Amino acid sequence: MSLIDLITGNTGNKVAEDAENKFGISKGQMIGLAAVAVPLIIMYLKNKSEDSDEAESLNKALDKDHNGSILNNPSEALEKESEGNSILDHIFGDKKSDMESSLANKTGISMSTIGPLLATLAPLVMGYIGKQKQDSGVSSGGGLSDLLGGILGKASTDAKAEPSNPLNDILGGLLGGGNSASGGNPLNDLLGGLMGGDSNKKSDEGGLGGLLGGLFGK
Repeated sequence: MSLIDLITGNTGNKVAEDAENKFGISKGQMIGLAAVAVPLIIMYLKNKSEDSDEAESLNKALDKDHNGSILNNPSEALEKESEGNSILDHIFGDKKSDMESSLANKTGISMSTIGPLLATLAPLVMGYIGKQKQDSGVSSGGGLSDLLGGILGKASTDAKAEPSNPLNDILGGLLGGGNSASGGNPLNDLLGGLMGGDSNKKSDEGGLGGLLGGLFGK
């Protein structure tokens, strides 16, 4: 399962349907949020995993609690809001409120709802990473940075190779449609706007990794 499959495939659609029923937002809004938040979470984890202690901590957490089983029953995500909040607190730290505010502004989702939605996504992302870790044979924290970078790199390549991908259509709707400043890829537009940077320049520096790297001042 690719990252884009996670967001727009059966798992992503099921989570979006559940969110629509529980929070009253549209499926498109939820998938649009996931399109930005999921790679954002992974990029922050990649950054953390470049520290050996953080990498070993993440490796232990994945082995202990995130084997990917949640991907077979994504409705469980709505029952794991408390766990998801703990995950996000660790990942974003004191930047969490700023990220929530930026994501709410870009997606049109209220501040009162954005937090619970992100907390729903967090266990799914961890489950996805845990499954990718198993499938790739990564057994220690030392391989996590490369694994996470590979996930982001493939997502960027897939998005460029499939301009008609439904993910781009959904994001185009969130952005109001029309012209794209990043060569027809609304994902780059939304991520670039989230950072307040130049989406074209960041895109040239490495796709999703380049875009999200701006969040760390790189």
